[in-house]
Amino acid sequence: MAQSRKERVDGDRRSPSRRVVLATIGVLPVLPATASVARASDAGAALVAATAVIDPSATRQTIRGFGGMTHSAWIGDLTAAQRDMAFGTGDGQLGFTVLRIPVPEDRAVWNRDLATAQRAVERGAAVIASPWNPPASMVETFVRGSQTDARRLRYDMYGAYAQHLNDFNTYLRNNGVNLYGISVQNEPDYAHDWTWWTPAEMVRFLRENAGSIGTRVIAPESFQYLKNMSDPILNDPAALANVDVIGAHLYGTPFANFPYPLFKQKGAGKELWMTEVYYPNSSDSADLWPQALDVGEHIHRAMVDAEFQAYIWWYIRRSYGPMREDGKISKRGACMAHFARFVRPGYVRVSATANPATNVYVSAYRGGGSTVVVAINKASAAVSQQFTLVNTSGSSVASWLTDASRNVASQGTSGVSNGSFTVSLPARSVMTFVIR
Repeated sequence: MAQSRKERVDGDRRSPSRRVVLATIGVLPVLPATASVARASDAGAALVAATAVIDPSATRQTIRGFGGMTHSAWIGDLTAAQRDMAFGTGDGQLGFTVLRIPVPEDRAVWNRDLATAQRAVERGAAVIASPWNPPASMVETFVRGSQTDARRLRYDMYGAYAQHLNDFNTYLRNNGVNLYGISVQNEPDYAHDWTWWTPAEMVRFLRENAGSIGTRVIAPESFQYLKNMSDPILNDPAALANVDVIGAHLYGTPFANFPYPLFKQKGAGKELWMTEVYYPNSSDSADLWPQALDVGEHIHRAMVDAEFQAYIWWYIRRSYGPMREDGKISKRGACMAHFARFVRPGYVRVSATANPATNVYVSAYRGGGSTVVVAINKASAAVSQQFTLVNTSGSSVASWLTDASRNVASQGTSGVSNGSFTVSLPARSVMTFVIR
């Protein structure tokens, strides 16, 4: 399929030149805690990790979901079967619970992504929308550095633009799609091919106009989670009052920049979403293994280090995306499904030993009467991992595995003994455990 205009911006969307950078073993059965934990000396190449302690009484952020984008004007719409693959929760499906769509500047094509949005809602997913440009009549050009035709929203059109966003929200609602939220602007700080906004302009719009929009407002969607775009919002009480979700993209964002202390200080009552990314690149096939495990670690970091409440991929169906062009789940998609299928909207992330061994990453969630644990082993050897539950109880644990040859494959159910269970995490794998 031909590249989209957005991807052509810089070599399939993000070019390092224009960005600030951007062998399997069998699965051992789940062992009861009373069984001895295998040592490296008597388990071949297996390594022994420190116990991962899971404490559901120590709560963190509420999860809103995992998902991706559809943009039919650029790459074509999802088929009916692909919609069910994306938003279904069965074997071989992604389990997505968030869909992101564009807000076309031309209202004559507002129906372009409607069918996918309607099906997403039918499958229980939330829908958000982001604009790339206001209607042409609201835009003026200006000089920005070497760019002589940069675009911005005319200052006398802020009210009209708010009405434009509100009209799109109303159109979708009248067609069975209640938007969870709408963004002011996609990547206002990386707008070579769309519309620029300065932090001051974003704050002004939020203060004076965003209150008239009849759904949750998302801002600022910085391309690289640059805090100079969101700090002014958090530091302005009037602007902050009219925004509901601080949205960010993570292109080239180092893990060290994932935490956001100012949001924790001033964002009470607001949500923190990661609304667009692909990772680690758009050039490789999404089926490369173990490279696809990088996606699993990236989601882990987004949940644990950044404490995002949602994680949204760029195109749902793409050669580098969670769904291949043939409509099947890719390896990257399988890593996403380990979270999306089992960590449902309204679940709460809870305390867990995040890094019990080198190259092992653990996060845990509570909801629906279950505790869900996602464990990623990027090491080249199997890891014997003990999980211990505190301040909760559980009698059984079901597990699913993705490795070089399997995608979210059920590994059956075993018991929990005295609040603990021990599992061999295969080399280069991701596993999800549901404890009841």
